[in-house]
Amino acid sequence: MKEAPALDEVAPIHGVITDKHPVDFYALGLAGCIDRLTAPLRREGTIVHWETPHHGIEIPARCAALLYQAAQEALSNSYKYAHASDITVRLAAVYHGIRLTVKDNGDGFDSHIAPASEQQGHGLQLMSVAARKAGGTVAIDSSPGHGTEVTVTLPLD
Repeated sequence: MKEAPALDEVAPIHGVITDKHPVDFYALGLAGCIDRLTAPLRREGTIVHWETPHHGIEIPARCAALLYQAAQEALSNSYKYAHASDITVRLAAVYHGIRLTVKDNGDGFDSHIAPASEQQGHGLQLMSVAARKAGGTVAIDSSPGHGTEVTVTLPLD
């Protein structure tokens, strides 16, 4: 069975999951846009689970863009490095905010190593800086052999 052409437009380029079309939060919503990013992982056989609120949450465009970029980085890392067979993506409303969590069962790494080390990529560092500038936080929980969980929380007010 052939995949829908829209999903074929999302591909890894040098290990970075890239959508060849402009992101359309209005048409697809944040969850739909992030779900498109999982297409290369699904093509490789990775099982992707989704947990989202059952009610609509109004997310400002700048927050949606930041969460999308964070998901792109976390999913790209899962694709390129983790060798994960199972990923859970969770969007949740939190007190005055929105939280994105991407958790995989892949190889993991030592998240307690200083962020400036060669083992922790620049993408995770940039994600943390961007979230802090927006008044949010990034938490990375990982250990060798136990997968990785990236959590980004942003204020909505």
